[in-house]
Amino acid sequence: MKRIIALTAILTAGALSMAAAAYQQPAARGAGQARGPQGPPVVTVDKVKDNLYVLKGGGGNTAVFITTNGVVVVDAKNPGWGQPILDKVKELTPKPVTMLINTHAHGDHVSGNVEFPATVDVVTQDNTKANMEKMDIFKQNNGRGMAKRTFRDKMTLGQGADQIDLYYFGPGHTNGDAWVVFPALRTVHAGDLFASKGLPLVDPGNGGSVLQYPETLSKAVAGLKNIDTVINGHSMTTTTPADLQTYAQFMKDFVTWAEGELKAGKTPEQAATEYKVPDKYPGYSGTVAALFGGLPGELKLLSDELKK
Repeated sequence: MKRIIALTAILTAGALSMAAAAYQQPAARGAGQARGPQGPPVVTVDKVKDNLYVLKGGGGNTAVFITTNGVVVVDAKNPGWGQPILDKVKELTPKPVTMLINTHAHGDHVSGNVEFPATVDVVTQDNTKANMEKMDIFKQNNGRGMAKRTFRDKMTLGQGADQIDLYYFGPGHTNGDAWVVFPALRTVHAGDLFASKGLPLVDPGNGGSVLQYPETLSKAVAGLKNIDTVINGHSMTTTTPADLQTYAQFMKDFVTWAEGELKAGKTPEQAATEYKVPDKYPGYSGTVAALFGGLPGELKLLSDELKK
């Protein structure tokens, strides 16, 4: 019996370790995330505006912004995808990559950082840098690809047609989600705060908040001016500000429903089995990936937040 108990403990610990590792270096998801047969990672390109592209494959959607003197990249995908990003940029322009902005600290958005030249200026929100410092991939690469500059609430980089505005409106997916705005092109990269049309992943280990998610989105809707295009974190290339506003309402409705269920005495597991996407949100998904316990885990996090 003691051997059985010990073996069970070992297997449980191993499963948890594997889950944690899978999250730190998540598998690719979304369209275009494929490798050629016995070949290198395949990066596909969607043109968003003149001098602005989205590279899909290998993790989160990567933006490429071609400026007067160089190229700004937003997010660097999973391990092994940094060099394919750089190779694809060379097909778009002979200009060098001079800056890399990370929207948040998840492995499918920052792991490729370590493959970028050490001369590249890496910029993140304050909390994202702190979260990145905990990641094995940066420890194993002697800090290469780590943030060199950070901001708290807002930062402006460049000017004129090359200007980029960075905003932080509060926690949601993590506690360091940056919104990357290209004012001259009326476009914003939303990262995984608006990854797709459906319930988002919320990472408690990196300061994510279910309770504050709707408020953060509402602040973004109010604070992002003169925008007509939204680059999404994963499954879609772009949506519109109207879609972002709808998504903010979707999350508000979800949290209101979830609070009601929990206050009525239902467990997160019970409530999760009863959730259905309201009919007014056609095409939205009501499922959550298994990371952090799926939808029950997300409702447990909300329950914990409501008790604070």
